[in-house]
Order: sequence, then structure tokens, then C-alpha cells
Amino acid sequence: MSSGPELAEELADLALEVALEAAALVRDRALGTVTVAATKTSAIDVVTEADRATEALVRERILARRPDDAVLGEEGDDVSGTSGVRWVVDPIDGTVNFLYGIPQYAVSLAAEVDGEAVAGVVVDVAKEVVYLARPGADGATVALRDGVPISVGEPRPLAQRLIGTGFSYVTDVKVVQVAAVGRLLPRIRDVRRLGSCALDLCHVAEGLLDGYVEEGVNPWDHAAGGLIARAAGARTETAPGAAGLTLLLCGPSHGFDELRSATRECGFWAE
Repeated sequence: MSSGPELAEELADLALEVALEAAALVRDRALGTVTVAATKTSAIDVVTEADRATEALVRERILARRPDDAVLGEEGDDVSGTSGVRWVVDPIDGTVNFLYGIPQYAVSLAAEVDGEAVAGVVVDVAKEVVYLARPGADGATVALRDGVPISVGEPRPLAQRLIGTGFSYVTDVKVVQVAAVGRLLPRIRDVRRLGSCALDLCHVAEGLLDGYVEEGVNPWDHAAGGLIARAAGARTETAPGAAGLTLLLCGPSHGFDELRSATRECGFWAE
């Protein structure tokens, strides 16, 4: 049985293969009529038939090759495993963008070994851009965009940083988030709410954003994107948020502590 870097390479290869096939399915579904299948946390937090079909495809492909692995997905029942490997899948991260035809949504797939992410793929479906975290020649995890290494942006003063964020579909949580963002805005260059946590983390990894903060994330939102960001020189941290949900903070390592302090002072974090 493979282990260590060899296993991580094997998992990265499979993740890439499956994520590309899943992205092709999503791209095909985007050409037709997008149908809402259900709602989740509120009436405006939707699941489409394409979400369900894509996750079913990912599960089928992975378990056909690795039947002893566990799978955690946004849309389906969890599958337990015995191999120590768990796959974390978000079939369409940015479903509302997908529903509206806004070209900012992704397939996100990560592989964990004994609870630690070792490989991750985020496919920007509309733009056909592939972000990948996998072992490099020396065994250390590297971050790639279409096969080319990427890294976080240069150090900038807090006042010159562009920060990504997201908002809940639950009104009470959204009110807390908006207040915190309002306090942060005067201290930074600006904020962007693009609608896909996975892609925003990849944008931190390639230097398009100087950080990302959002409350209400789940493991499938950031398992792959977070690994890609860390491999590119970022740090990530999860903690209780001010509205009682999980808060995710991501930013380049060289400015992370200052961003962490600013978001705490602005009310993103639980007391």
C-alpha cells in the first residue's frame, strides 16, 4: 500500500482526474436550464440538480477506484471508510452564481490522510482554470495554476490590501457579518464578495486578493482551496465567529497577524 508522498501523489492524480470530469459535467449543465432541487439554511440558499448530479459522479468515480476511502460531501450522505483517506467534495462552490449564470463557480475536491489535507483541486468551471496542490519534487506541497507554480502577493500595508469575504443566507448571521465588514472597510483598500470561497482562496494563493475572511464556512468550502493557499505561502485559521458559526481567515503569512488583529477588532471573531 502507498504511503507518505507516494500516496499523496496518487491521491492528487485521482483528484485532478475526477475534478476535471466533474467540471465538464457542470459546464454541460450550465448550457441548459438550471433547476433548483432544494434549499438548505434558508429559502435563498439553494441546491441545484447539477449539484447533486456532480457530487454523485465524484463519489462514484472515487469509490470505484478506492472503495475503502471515506467521503464527505456537501450534498450527499457521508460515507465512512477504513483506509485513513477521506475525500472532501463541493460539487459546485458558488451555486447561486451558477444559478444566475455568473461565471464564478468551481468544483472543489480535497484528499485528506488521517485528517490532514495532502492534495486538493479547485476547477474554475467557466474559465477552465485549474488550481492544484500536490507534492513537489522534494515532497513539499506546491501550488499550481494550470501547471505553473503560484505564490501569494507581495507584502502591503493593511490600508492597501484587497480582502475577499462572503455572506450567509441566514439573515441574523448576515447582519453580524455586514456590521463587521463595515468596520473593516475604512482600514483596508476595499472588499470583494465574489461568491465562491474555494476560488477566493485560490485568488489569495495567486496574489489577486490580499486576504479572505468569512463566517459560516464548512469543510467542503475550504478543504482544497485552503491547502492550495497554504502551499502558495498563505496561512489559514478557523475559529468561532461572532454569529456562532465557523470563521475562516486566510492571508499571506507575511501579513497574517496584522490581518488577524484587524478582523478581531472589527468584530468578526467570537469574544
